[in-house]
Amino acid sequence: MSLAKESGFDTKALSRTGFKAADNILSLWGCTAQQSQNILKLSKSSYHKFKATPETTKLSDDQLERVSYILNMHQALRIVFSNPVNISNFMGMKNNNDYFAGRSPLEIIESGKFGDLYEVARRVDGLRG
Repeated sequence: MSLAKESGFDTKALSRTGFKAADNILSLWGCTAQQSQNILKLSKSSYHKFKATPETTKLSDDQLERVSYILNMHQALRIVFSNPVNISNFMGMKNNNDYFAGRSPLEIIESGKFGDLYEVARRVDGLRG
């Protein structure tokens, strides 16, 4: 059984709203369509179909979890930074701590690997202290 069904949420509404919010955040962070597709694990055709006709959006549990990580990272950045420029630019900035090793968070998560998304989300959330 899917996470959305177990929790009693309307899967279609959750997919539609989640995709739109995540796509807006990824765009705010400066992601290209290809990067967004990789991060959300969507084919090019599905990505463009969902953008053009949001009512057709249907995400898997894995994709919904990816959306959740993106929303949580954005919320953490909003808590940490009061300046909107920092909120939107942080994910594209080079980071020199051990994990990032001079890469930006976006450079890591654009791989589309779930583990990379998880690790970056964990570190962004950790900024809240």
